[in-house]
Amino acid sequence: MVNQESRLNSLITQLILGIWAIAVIFPMLWMIFSSFKTDQELFFSPWAAPKELQWDNFARAWTNAHVGDFFFNTLLVVIPALLLTLIISAMAAYVLARFEFLGNRAVFYLFLAGMLFPVFLALVPLFSLVNNLGLLNTFVGLILVYVAYSLPFTIFFLTGFFKTLPSELEEAAIIDGANEYQVFFRVMLPLAAPGLISMGIFNFLGMWNQYILPLVLVTKEEKYVLSQGLYFMLAKQFYQNDWSALFAALTIIMVPTLIVYIIFQKQIQSGLTTGALKG
Repeated sequence: MVNQESRLNSLITQLILGIWAIAVIFPMLWMIFSSFKTDQELFFSPWAAPKELQWDNFARAWTNAHVGDFFFNTLLVVIPALLLTLIISAMAAYVLARFEFLGNRAVFYLFLAGMLFPVFLALVPLFSLVNNLGLLNTFVGLILVYVAYSLPFTIFFLTGFFKTLPSELEEAAIIDGANEYQVFFRVMLPLAAPGLISMGIFNFLGMWNQYILPLVLVTKEEKYVLSQGLYFMLAKQFYQNDWSALFAALTIIMVPTLIVYIIFQKQIQSGLTTGALKG
């Protein structure tokens, strides 16, 4: 009887997950197929496969719709922001996890509180601060804001991850004469590579798809990132009616994050469950 109930529960769970997977995957596949169609096929045969692959859609999206410019702008922001987030978070998390000092837990909970603060409440003061610093409509300003926005969760996660690392190697390195900087960069940081990879992927996905922050802090079209560029393209479709190029642009925007997640999904899942449980 128990086996029958467990099988029934397993069947129901698999059925629900299957329906959910179809609901998520089907729109993506439809969008990719649509990116290879002509405008006529999009409107008159939306559910049929394209009769001939229209690679020209991607060329128009890349050049005419400036998706190429938005793509490189996004890389110029995301890569430095990601590197700064990881190195600053790793150093802060290492200190919080391995050193006992007055206010250790207070600092940790202060970072933890940053995860609870909605970004929408900070948009107006954030705009004023960035504007007063002369960093409005600059990549540097956007990079610094991305880093500040990503630090709380990354530090929280890496603090738990550093606590799971064995202290014997750290003690052995100190006995061999290594100072604290050498212990961190040569011993502990390489050991934390799985956690850094997990956080790197997690933050990459978030920064790549970030919309609200660049919408507020960047108003010049030549500095737009991909999320803004997509909104810009949607607004222009009412006048240009190049819908096939729009679907091609959506595919270009989606592909990098999809590839990263497919390749590193095991690292994301294992890494998040390793470090986040030990706070």
